Amino acid sequence: MRDSQSHARSRGAWLRLAAIAASACLALGACASHEPAATTQAAPPAAASTPVAAALPSWQDGAARAAILKFVAEVTQEGAPTYVPPEARIAVFDNDGTLWSEQPMPFQVLFMIDQLKAAAPHHPEWQRNPAFKALMAHDNAALAKNQKALLQLLETANSGMSTDEYDQSIRSWLASAKHPTLGRPYTDLVYQPQLELLDLLRANGFTIWIVSGGTAEFMRVWATEAYGVAPEHMVGTEEKLKYEMRDGKPVLIREPGIDFVDDKAGKPVGIFRAIGRRPILAFGNSDGDREMLEYTTGGSGPSLGLLLHHDDAAREFAYDRNAGSARLDKAWDEAQARGWVIVSMKQDWKSVYPVQKANVQ
Repeated sequence: MRDSQSHARSRGAWLRLAAIAASACLALGACASHEPAATTQAAPPAAASTPVAAALPSWQDGAARAAILKFVAEVTQEGAPTYVPPEARIAVFDNDGTLWSEQPMPFQVLFMIDQLKAAAPHHPEWQRNPAFKALMAHDNAALAKNQKALLQLLETANSGMSTDEYDQSIRSWLASAKHPTLGRPYTDLVYQPQLELLDLLRANGFTIWIVSGGTAEFMRVWATEAYGVAPEHMVGTEEKLKYEMRDGKPVLIREPGIDFVDDKAGKPVGIFRAIGRRPILAFGNSDGDREMLEYTTGGSGPSLGLLLHHDDAAREFAYDRNAGSARLDKAWDEAQARGWVIVSMKQDWKSVYPVQKANVQ
């Protein structure tokens, strides 16, 4: 019974992935995520009395920045009742939409679709597949009717190779692919204010973990260089793997399907299994992070929960309660009840992305 429930959850996760791909394919041509914010910014906690001018330079001197600086100061002040020893200073961050952009769909899904297209010449039978035909034609209506078929195509195109081979395909894709509307490499679309926050936390004895609905395998290829977070500190959805010998060498082979879904209620489970401690700081951006923030702020000691509100259509994207897979709805309401800090991208960040590097001729 437990195995069948696990299979159903894994299958459901893949179907949600297929639904994301199906609903967002037209966005590759005309990104529809620049929608006006639908709600009013919630009032964050009171500002700290003495902001540290040198810290978080890309953050506005507002209540969100002050709340972060106040929390860091309190948990690192030896002798204070709020002091937390370094080994317990655990901070967890969602990735998509929290540390880098996620529109028009999570970038890993875009990669998987490109893998599917690259594999197409080796599968002439796909030309008769209604999901493949709809994908090539950017026909959302037809894709919505053929989500299971699309799921099977994505599974086939992203399995069968060794983990080393798959890692190299991710590296190659990131080296050449660019965002469909922003025109920058995906690894340029990390958030400068969050890079500064990660540096501040590290400087104050925090250990940082990334806890993502995407796979750790995808993140480990690039996220260590981007964020300075060790590969073993990335917790994500786990795809099926099989050990075997190929050409006399031991390898891990990717198989279709998912073993563990690190999203929503799965995030606290992933945190417990990987870390073994309850974090004291959690940063997310959607309802998929709600349980992670509940778990983090539900302990007996000091804690801080943060949610990033995407309300800046001019510099990035604007979406919240009606955003589909990246909806910020129930978590928004709970933030106001529990005192989590809602960070407005528009109001709290002076800049969004790092300065773009000039092309060297």
